[in-house]
Amino acid sequence: MPKPTTPPGQDKKKPKPSPEPPPPPPPEPPPSDGRIVIDPVTRIEGHLRIEVEVKDGLTSDSWSSGTLFRGIETILKGRNPEDAWLFTQRLCGVCTYVHGSTSVRCVEDAIGVTVPDNARIIRNLLMGAQFLHDHIVHFYHLHALDWVDIVSALSASPSATANLADNISPDASGIDFRAAQNRLQTFVNSGQLGPFSGGYWGHPAYILTPEENLLLAAHYLEALKQQAESARMHAIFGAKNPHVQSLRVGGVTCRDELNNSRISEFANLLSNTKNFIDTIYIPDVTLLAQAYTDTDRDPVNSWASIGGSDNFLAYGEFPQGSNEPTSLFFPRGVLIGRGATRVQPLDLSAITEHVKHSWYSGSALHPSAGETVPNYTGLNTADRYSWLKAPRYNGLPMEVGPLARVLIAYHSNKSHTVTAVDSFLQKLGSGLGIEVLNSTLGRTAARALETQIIADAMGDWLGALNLNEPVFQSSGMPAQASGYGLNEAPRGALGHWIEIQNQQIGNYQMVVPSTWNFGPQCANDYPGPAEDALIGTPVADPQRPVEILRVVHSFDPCIACAVHVIDKKQQKTYEVLVTP
Repeated sequence: MPKPTTPPGQDKKKPKPSPEPPPPPPPEPPPSDGRIVIDPVTRIEGHLRIEVEVKDGLTSDSWSSGTLFRGIETILKGRNPEDAWLFTQRLCGVCTYVHGSTSVRCVEDAIGVTVPDNARIIRNLLMGAQFLHDHIVHFYHLHALDWVDIVSALSASPSATANLADNISPDASGIDFRAAQNRLQTFVNSGQLGPFSGGYWGHPAYILTPEENLLLAAHYLEALKQQAESARMHAIFGAKNPHVQSLRVGGVTCRDELNNSRISEFANLLSNTKNFIDTIYIPDVTLLAQAYTDTDRDPVNSWASIGGSDNFLAYGEFPQGSNEPTSLFFPRGVLIGRGATRVQPLDLSAITEHVKHSWYSGSALHPSAGETVPNYTGLNTADRYSWLKAPRYNGLPMEVGPLARVLIAYHSNKSHTVTAVDSFLQKLGSGLGIEVLNSTLGRTAARALETQIIADAMGDWLGALNLNEPVFQSSGMPAQASGYGLNEAPRGALGHWIEIQNQQIGNYQMVVPSTWNFGPQCANDYPGPAEDALIGTPVADPQRPVEILRVVHSFDPCIACAVHVIDKKQQKTYEVLVTP
């Protein structure tokens, strides 16, 4: 399928010696052509099915299917608008804060309330904590195993690995790499690799040395401890994690926590998280990028040119004042066309959600007038094949997320991003420019870079809190109103739209990041961003398609936000068991 650029108009001894059995015949080479189905895709949140067509060792077509229905919009109808955030925040247990934040902003826009500066800052800190925690978990526990061969790490020299660690990250705390290796060996000896089971170990697409694999595997284990520590930031101003409790329409309710003791506790957790980002996360991603762009290691495939997108969209995030979008730390805008450098202003009226290839009735509508009318017809990649709708901007698919934010901030000349990106590209060497970010590997690097950028800024935001100022602005609920709330979740642009009728929710629609990225073809049969990025991906072994997983996981899909299931008549939710 061609890629559009413009719209039309995953030992016992024998009692007696005996001759050795003949060696088994070599396995037949895997077929180079045909369909590959990965269902479900693991190491993500939610249920995702990916199907690709492979010709001559490259993907030639792809289909992304969200396989559960999301009915939260229907559940919200008739409820108090001020309660919407409590429901929407529970769309997902990974992005635990973002829907609550977007929902209160949506209602605040409808009723015309501006929150106090302290509330804005606390919300920024809560969102920042979400980004730091989420990105660390994504790289190490959801995505790194697409690049890191765990079994190879068992043959590494622990002393050589320590030397490697000192070389790439001299400021990091020391790690006992032999102990880490022994932990991995224990998994293998047990016959169960535990969290590392189901990997394609020994696949030719893995090119790291045993020492590099051991280093990153040991950091996987360290990140398990760090992410638990980082999550505590939410509990200080949000009462708990997951699902903070301090949000309200009009601000936040953590007035008693606004004191020097709690601020100092937050600062210490932030400092520890920032140290992990600076001394482990960024060096690890740089090591990975250097290896997988090294033509001496892999003269055929450079992951700095695989899995890119044509168009990018960002709503912007972290307001530094009440004047949006000009006060946004990460700017709002769109980039149209591969290699575009001119950031265009965002026109919200240009957004539509298509349903031609989705299991819904209706037509392409703006989210403010959106409908949620399920119409399941069976999975057919030539017709309808997903519970995700297909958002489009002026008819075009748009990638959202860390890569979109970094590219838009870079081309908007935001100094914090320009400095971080240029420094990273310099470390890669070989004269590589900003264009290499538009790739699977670049998407992974962009996520790490923005984590560092946000962590650096959060200290200043924390220092701007005023202990003597309010955190909440009361307001009334009009009989009729409409509004929207825009945020950047870690995974990308997130929008909520509300219609208030008789002081109740008449209509509520959400367009979430993974709907933008993993939605199906639209009314014009244009593939979604992830579908498009998969086209041209090399597949060395169709029976072990680790390359497909690299592209898919680089978007960090959260299908739980995009699809849900409920029986309205019985008021029951269902657990769906999927076997490979």
